[in-house]
Amino acid sequence: MEKLECLIIGSGPAGYTAAIYAARADMKPVVYEGLQPGGQLTITTDVENYPGYPDGIMGPEMMDQFKKQATRLGAEVRFGMVTAVEFDKEGGNHKVIVDNAKEIEAETVIIATGASAKWLNLPSEQRLNGSGVSACAVCDGFFYRGQDVAIVGAGDTAAEEATYLSKICNKVYMIVRKDYFRASKAMQHKVEKTENIEVLFNHETVEVLGDDVVSGVKIINNITQEEKELAIQGFFVAIGHKPNTDIFKDYLEMDNAGYIITKADSTKTDIPGVFVCGDAQDKIYRQAVTAAGSGCMAALDAERYLSMRGIEQ
Repeated sequence: MEKLECLIIGSGPAGYTAAIYAARADMKPVVYEGLQPGGQLTITTDVENYPGYPDGIMGPEMMDQFKKQATRLGAEVRFGMVTAVEFDKEGGNHKVIVDNAKEIEAETVIIATGASAKWLNLPSEQRLNGSGVSACAVCDGFFYRGQDVAIVGAGDTAAEEATYLSKICNKVYMIVRKDYFRASKAMQHKVEKTENIEVLFNHETVEVLGDDVVSGVKIINNITQEEKELAIQGFFVAIGHKPNTDIFKDYLEMDNAGYIITKADSTKTDIPGVFVCGDAQDKIYRQAVTAAGSGCMAALDAERYLSMRGIEQ
């Protein structure tokens, strides 16, 4: 069985940043990229809000640069998916299974598996993803300044993102499946008081329109069955995210949505030697820059853990 000081599961901004810091600390980190090497940013086109890129950068290019920096500093990046884990709750070494076959033993494990946006699962939505379809208004709203957009969702996130878009877009349509919001009263009032937000209750999306970029959306009233088209340039989906944490549920403390709970002011989980960073534990900010910051924290926490473990041994 291969034995490692530091194993990092996941390869988005959090995982690669953890690898950079762990490599500089001579922890000889090994990163397993998972099914989507580079994480959600590999399906993002222009990234305009990450510091250090004054002209913006394409998401895949940015992740490639993260990877090159990590490997240059000594991290080993492998293609493969962690399919099972056996964490030692007493603080011993942890076992990880890769691709249902290879067994690895690690003194520290950093989880950076991220989260996946929930989609409507429409062919047109998938085809135009990154070309007018987005699951992050804060990330991509800037590109639709002064234009008309639509957002699907009824919870706090949808209401918050609709309000955010209303400040930079000409018109915001909120497509809500039920005849009521799930958002808090405070967020509902914010939406209701915003003049350029039009809420379409009892409506569902039939198709996102456009050849190469979004040009509109076809919706249906699920009470009257009346269909209509809205002319829009941006289509945002805000129906939630699902953290990619299922394989850890038998070992780690999580909230009801599956986000891993960390100890206060740290990336520590409830198992010694296991740390978590990025969107696998962050359901509030979900930005590349905050994920990278928490990746740094996880590597520093892991380094301190190994140092203390060495002293105790």
